[in-house]
Amino acid sequence: MESISRISSLLETARDLTLEAARDAGPRKSTRPLPAPQIKKLLDSRQEREVLDGLRRVIAMQYANPPQATLTFFPTVLKTLSHPYPSTRPLVYNYLIHHAELDPDTALLSINTIQKSLSDRNPRVRAMALKTMAGIRVPVISQIVSLAIKKGVSDLSPLVRKAAALACVKCVRLDETTRPQVEEYLAVLLADKQYYVAGAAVQAFMEVCGTERLDLIHPAYRRLCRMVVDMDEWGQLALLKLMTVYARRCFPRRTKRTKRAQTQEQKAQDFYEDLEPEAQQENEADYEETEIPDPDLTLFLTSIHPLLQSRNSAVIVAVARAYLYLSPTAHLPQAIGPLIALLRSPQDIQQVALHNIVQVCLAQPAHFASYYRHFLIRSTEPPQTRGLKLEVLTLIFPSCSPDIQSLLLAELEHFSRSPEDPALVRDSVKAIGRCAQSPNPATSRRCLSLLLSQLHSSDDNLVGEAMQVIRHLIQRSPAEHRKTVVRLARNLDHLTSATARAGVVWLVGEFAYATGEDGGGGVAADVWRILVKGYVGEGEEVRGQIVGLGAKVYLRWLNWRKADGQVADDPEGAVKHEGESNGGDLPSSRSAVDGNDDGEVRGFREDAFADQSPTDQPEHHRQQQQQKKERPHPIELLYQHTLLLARYTPSYHLRDRARFYRALLGTPSSTELASLLLLAPKPVPQAPSPSESRRSYLLGSASLIVGEGLRGEVGERGAGLPEWVEEGREPDPGLRDEKGEERGEYVGERERDSKGLGGMSAGERLDGVLAAGGGAGAKRGKTLDAWLNDDEEEEADESEESGGGSSGEGTSSEEETETEESESEEDEDAGLVR
Repeated sequence: MESISRISSLLETARDLTLEAARDAGPRKSTRPLPAPQIKKLLDSRQEREVLDGLRRVIAMQYANPPQATLTFFPTVLKTLSHPYPSTRPLVYNYLIHHAELDPDTALLSINTIQKSLSDRNPRVRAMALKTMAGIRVPVISQIVSLAIKKGVSDLSPLVRKAAALACVKCVRLDETTRPQVEEYLAVLLADKQYYVAGAAVQAFMEVCGTERLDLIHPAYRRLCRMVVDMDEWGQLALLKLMTVYARRCFPRRTKRTKRAQTQEQKAQDFYEDLEPEAQQENEADYEETEIPDPDLTLFLTSIHPLLQSRNSAVIVAVARAYLYLSPTAHLPQAIGPLIALLRSPQDIQQVALHNIVQVCLAQPAHFASYYRHFLIRSTEPPQTRGLKLEVLTLIFPSCSPDIQSLLLAELEHFSRSPEDPALVRDSVKAIGRCAQSPNPATSRRCLSLLLSQLHSSDDNLVGEAMQVIRHLIQRSPAEHRKTVVRLARNLDHLTSATARAGVVWLVGEFAYATGEDGGGGVAADVWRILVKGYVGEGEEVRGQIVGLGAKVYLRWLNWRKADGQVADDPEGAVKHEGESNGGDLPSSRSAVDGNDDGEVRGFREDAFADQSPTDQPEHHRQQQQQKKERPHPIELLYQHTLLLARYTPSYHLRDRARFYRALLGTPSSTELASLLLLAPKPVPQAPSPSESRRSYLLGSASLIVGEGLRGEVGERGAGLPEWVEEGREPDPGLRDEKGEERGEYVGERERDSKGLGGMSAGERLDGVLAAGGGAGAKRGKTLDAWLNDDEEEEADESEESGGGSSGEGTSSEEETETEESESEEDEDAGLVR
């Protein structure tokens, strides 16, 4: 009968499998939504297939767009937890997590069933139950969740321990008072021997404790460093972020003074001079400070080197960040190649990689000089990518050889003439200006010549940008570019861009003034005279610079007269007000300024009778001298004419500026305030790299990409890492010692394969450890098979001796109890039982 029942059960199972296969192989079921009563009928069914179909439809309604109301199915779905069907359990848990907050009272009814699943024989069921219990956001059950995590921490299955580690974060978010208990659980999980459990524990530690409870990391530091290669990407990212902060807080920077290596010339000189050791004079420049790395820090930096071959771009950037902030000279060059390889990634990853490459270039640009070809821009790239590549080229420009610099300048010149993209033209010209800041004078002159040649372009956008960059370069060293200003003034007639003309006029007013014997304004006054003639045809920007140029030339002339003693304290020589203007008519008999071929203005010709005494001079000459003293100076007349032109300008802004100049310079004897406002030295303009403002953000952080500090990152609003700990205030290195046999050396997956341990079973590994002398069982020198044989022999002996006399029964039972206790202790020491 038993065989018949077994056969019938097998036939029933085969029938169900056949129906399942036919259903999957046949045409798809209709996805037409069913009414709520019919779905409830499916959920109340006793057949697994119908219950599973009903749950799938509820979950589909839950994730529909827009989502449909599924809260009415809550009691019906919870009743399916009593079914022993393993296929429906994940769907019920998913539904429960999403709807627990909406109906917490009903959700509490499922807690007992989930708690029973924590003791299930299947570890996946236990892990799923723990994950679900932690995901139910009902604060009342926080202590129950904490107890479930405590049970999961000591579970034999690593899947459950990993779920317990991730549940720690949800428990603290659910109830902040559980933080002390959760920290104790994390301390146990961080010391776990399974790398995927330790990786999840590190993630939870960063979420719960951040970088505050570093004392929990000390005992597991070296084990975590060896495990990092085998962890998943998320665990690697969390560990790299944690250890970067840990290293700066626990490892002081130690240096020693060493002598520099001699060059070939120095070696040859010492060889031929043959000086005595006492006669050799040691120079301070022959010594340098060499860093002494901590052994534990070297362990971490060496352990993460294989991660540069990771398929995850975030891991590569995280390794580069650790090298940049912990060992920029010794280990950072190893990360340059993998960072460059990220430029072959998709566009979104490429843009993030460029932001991080720029951040590294701001600190160590020389490492990227040999990879300059990867940063040559293409016309098909988006504007932001092109801007970042141009920024990298300007950062590595000083570190390149002259040939490469010529190539980069040729590329920048080519893209600065692009007629289709004004933004590219602007960025290219600014890049040339940043390249001109090179300490090499020849390179700076070449960049300036390149910009000057672009002033004759027909593209007004290019000319305007080039003029702005030239203006900034001249302001940095005006004494070296006086002839450049004169050259620009000569080309004013050929410039058509309003921005360029306004820039040249401003430069002339600032740096092209030369005072003659009679206070003539030199090139500035001559340019002023010429521009006033065409004032009506100029744009508003150029008109404003012409008025400003006139005010500066007139102010310098007043200061010259005041220094020469020609201006009295009374304001009789003041310029006439608007109501007393003479109409702006200039004398036609003589020019205001007389220029020469060199661009410098000569003073007015001295009179032929200047050397004669007043009594010897003719009468008509004395009259001319008297009229000359009474006649206003040409600069004064030109200034009045300029203000009169500005008075009738349509721009109210320019009219206000002209009134301001008239009031400011209305008293020739008081020009201190005007000199402070108009002639004060202008600050030297700075043209830093566009990403200079992001220098304080961490490499690989979201703040670096966004451009502003974000909460939740390392440092104050993501501003930076902590400073290196001072020597003598670091934690005791003995805290990182691995104590006990259970904290032996961790062997990763790759090392196991290299040692031939990858295909060994657990029994073979145990036999190998015991044969090699490991564990407490090494005292006997027996293998696992020998132990099993001994157990069988002992049982046979006991069965034979059981027929003997009962006189030694009490003694033998005591001996057997002591033997079992000793063997159980040895098994625990050997790691067989937990």
